[in-house]
Amino acid sequence: MTPTYPRKRPQRRSEIPHGPQQTTGLQQIRDTLPPAPEPRTVEPAPHPAGQEVPPELPALVAHHCRRINAYLARAQHLQTLHGDDMRQWQRLVLYALTDALAHNHLLVGTLAAYLQRQDLAPDLLRRYLQSPDTDRYITREAVDHLDGLTGAVPEEAAEPVWTAIGRRIARDGG
Repeated sequence: MTPTYPRKRPQRRSEIPHGPQQTTGLQQIRDTLPPAPEPRTVEPAPHPAGQEVPPELPALVAHHCRRINAYLARAQHLQTLHGDDMRQWQRLVLYALTDALAHNHLLVGTLAAYLQRQDLAPDLLRRYLQSPDTDRYITREAVDHLDGLTGAVPEEAAEPVWTAIGRRIARDGG
C-alpha cells in the first residue's frame, strides 16, 4: 500500500530554524535582556494559595494575549494599508510591535511576581523565566498590576493605572 501523501522532498523543507537552533537563539535573546529599572522583590504572602490555579491568573493571561494578538495582527495588516509608504509603515509597525512587547513583558512580570509572592524557590522561578535574573521582568508596574489583580490596597492616594486594570481583569474575568 502506498501512502496517500506525497513524500517530503528536501526542497520542500522549511528553511526557518527550529528545534535546538531556535531554542539556543531564543535563550541568547533572553540572556541579553537588561534588568528593569527599579526591579522589585515581592514579599511572600502570609497565606499562600492552594494547589488550584486562581481564576484571576488565566483571566490575566487571556486579557494580555488578546491585546498582544491584536497588536501583532495590526502589525501584519499594515502592509496592506501602507505598503507603498515606507515612513508610515515603519512608524506604525514599530508602534504595534513595541506595544505587543510591552504587554508581554508586563504579563510575564506579573506572573513572576505572583509566583514570587507564593514563595516559589528563586532557582525554580529563574528556570521558569529561562533567565538568570528575575529583575528583567518584575517591575513596579508588574507589582502594581498584581496588587490590583489580587485586591491589595494601594499605598498611594491615587491608584496606579495598572492596579486599576488588574482590578478590572479580576472583576470581569479578563
